[in-house]
Amino acid sequence: MHGFYRVAAATPPVRVADVDFNVSGIVGLYADAAAKGAAAVVFPELAVSGYSCGDLFFQSFLHGKCMAGLKELAAATAGKNTVMIVGVPWRVDSAVFNAAAVIHEGRVRGVVFKSVLPNYREFYEKRQFRPAAEFAAGEVGFDGETVPAGAGLVFDGGNDFTFGVEICEDLWSVVPPSSHLAQSGAKVLFNLSASDELIGKAEYRRSLVAQQSGRCLAAYVLAGAGVGESTADVVYGGHSLIAVNGRLVRESGRFLRTPSLILADVDAEALIAARMGESSFNDTAAGGVAARLITLSRELSGVDVPEYAEIKPRPFVPSDTADCAARCREIFQIQSAGLARRVEHVRAKSMVIGISGGLDSTLALLVAVESCKLLGRPLSDVAAVTMPGFGTTARTGGNAEKLCRELGVPLRHIDITAACRRHFADIGHDEAEMDVTYENTQARERTQILMDLANKLGGIVIGTGDLSEIALGWSTFNGDHMAMYSVNCSVPKTLIRYVISHCAETAGAGLREVLNDIIDTPVSPELLPAGGDGMIAQKTEELIGSYELHDFFLYHFIKTGASPEKLLFLSKQAFAGRVAEAELRDKLRVFLRRFWAAQFKRNSSPDGPKVGSVSLSPRGDWRMPSDAAAFKL
Repeated sequence: MHGFYRVAAATPPVRVADVDFNVSGIVGLYADAAAKGAAAVVFPELAVSGYSCGDLFFQSFLHGKCMAGLKELAAATAGKNTVMIVGVPWRVDSAVFNAAAVIHEGRVRGVVFKSVLPNYREFYEKRQFRPAAEFAAGEVGFDGETVPAGAGLVFDGGNDFTFGVEICEDLWSVVPPSSHLAQSGAKVLFNLSASDELIGKAEYRRSLVAQQSGRCLAAYVLAGAGVGESTADVVYGGHSLIAVNGRLVRESGRFLRTPSLILADVDAEALIAARMGESSFNDTAAGGVAARLITLSRELSGVDVPEYAEIKPRPFVPSDTADCAARCREIFQIQSAGLARRVEHVRAKSMVIGISGGLDSTLALLVAVESCKLLGRPLSDVAAVTMPGFGTTARTGGNAEKLCRELGVPLRHIDITAACRRHFADIGHDEAEMDVTYENTQARERTQILMDLANKLGGIVIGTGDLSEIALGWSTFNGDHMAMYSVNCSVPKTLIRYVISHCAETAGAGLREVLNDIIDTPVSPELLPAGGDGMIAQKTEELIGSYELHDFFLYHFIKTGASPEKLLFLSKQAFAGRVAEAELRDKLRVFLRRFWAAQFKRNSSPDGPKVGSVSLSPRGDWRMPSDAAAFKL
C-alpha cells in the first residue's frame, strides 16, 4: 500500500434535537465511507444532537437520547475497520462537554473534549459547555466500559497512521490543540466543525486549514455542519475540507441539501519524510496537555490504489493555468533579483552567457536582460556568445541570433571547431572517434572561452544548467557544470518551458515567435555532427529518457522520501496508459544510477537562487557523500 490511507469528511442531513433522524443519516454516510475504503471518517460538531440546540443541552432527556444514539452508532461500526469520529454532547455529573467520540469496531475508544469555547458574536458555548481543561478525571464510563477522555489523545491505527482530534474553535485559537497533537505524533488531524457562513469566511477557512496542515506537516480533515443547522440568525454551509502539508486537496460544495462525503488518499510515509527533514518541527516542544496514546484494537487498512490522491505526472507544474502563470512569474522574479544582487555585490561590469538556441541558455539570457532593467544598466552589459561546434544546427544557431537581435543584446560569434581540432592534436585524439573525449572537449572549450571573456570584460559567467541536469549529472565536469552564478539551478526542465512561455506572452511578435520555436526544439547538447538532413542528431531524451519521468522521480525522491519501489508504484499511477511498466523500471534505474554518480559534481556546483522546495545545492539543501552506495530497484 506504500503508506497511503483514505480519509473522509462527511456532512449528514440534520434536524436540530432529532437524535434518531441524525443517527440514521450518520450511519448511512459511515457505511458509504467504509465501503469506499476509508480508514477514518469525521462528522460535524455535535452531529448526533445538532449543534444549534442552545439551552436544550441542559435537558437530561436530550442527553439520554444522545447516549442511546451513540450506542447505535457504535453498533454500526462492528465488524468494520473504519473509524467513526462523531460529535456528541457529553455530560459528566453537572457539567456538559462538547465532545468527539472516536468509535472503532463496535466500541468507543476515546472521547475528546473541546478545548476552546467561543463566546462572541453569534456563539455563546460557555453558557452550555465547559472546556476540556476543567475535566480532570481522564476517563469516562460508557456502555459498561471505561473510556479515555479529555484532551491530548493520540490514536494509533498501526503502520504510521496516527491521528488526533480537535473541535471547531480549537483550530481558530492562538495555539490550536492540533499543534500539540502533531508534535506528539499525530499525522492526521480531524476537526468536527460547526462554522457558520459569512462573507469571506469560506476563503479564510480554506486558508486556516491549509496553513495548519502545513505548520503541522500533517493531513487536516474538517467536516462542516450542514444547512439543517441553520437557525434564526446564522446559516451553515456544510463546508468540508481536506488539506495535506499546506495544500488543499479536497473540498465539498457549500449549501448542499443532500448528504456530502469527500475522500482523499493521504501518504503517511511522505508526511514522515517531511517531518524528518524539517528541524523546526522536531525542535518545537510538544507543550500543552501531555498526550496519551490509544492503540486501536486492529490496524487500520491502507489503500493499495490511491484513487483519491492526485499523483500528477508533472509535480513541478501547477495544473491550474492561473496558478502556473503566477508560479512562473515568481520564479522569473526570484531568478532576476538573485542575479541582480550578485552582479551588484561583486561589481561585475558584464554578464557573460553562452547562447546555444536551447531552453536553458534562453531562460538565462531573459533573466540577465531583466536583471539589467532592475539595475538600470544598459543591455550592452550582457555579453552573449554563440560558439558553434561540430553539432550546431541551422535551427539552434539561427534562433540564438534571432533571440539576441530581438532582445537588443549584442552577440559575439566564436567558432570552436578549429580550437577543438587543435586540442585533439595536442592530446593525440582521433577526431573520427566521437566518444566522451570528443564531446567534453567541446563543452570545456566553450567554458574556457566564457571564463576568459569574463576576465577580459570584468564580468561573471552566468551558468545555464537546470535542476534536472544537475540531478542527472548531465553536464561536463569543469565544463558547462561550472560558472560564477547559476540562475537555473533550481528550475526543473519540465518547468523551464512554462517560464519561457510566460515571458513570451508579454513579448513582441518577433521575440514571441523565436521563443516559441525554442520551446519546440528538441533538447540536445549538440556535441555530435548533425544528420544528413541538417537536423539535430543527438537528442537528450532519447539517450537518458524523458525529463518528465526524471523530474517525477526527482520530486518524489527528494520531497516525499519515496523508496525506489515506491517511486515505481507512484509513477505507475501517474503515467498509467501512457508509459509501460518496463519503460518506467528502466528509466528509474537510469535515474538512480545517474543521481548517485553525479554527487561529486553537485558538491562543487556554483551558487544560484533557490526558487522552490526541491533544490540540490550542497550548501543548504542536499548533502550527500559522493561515495554512497546507490539505492537499487
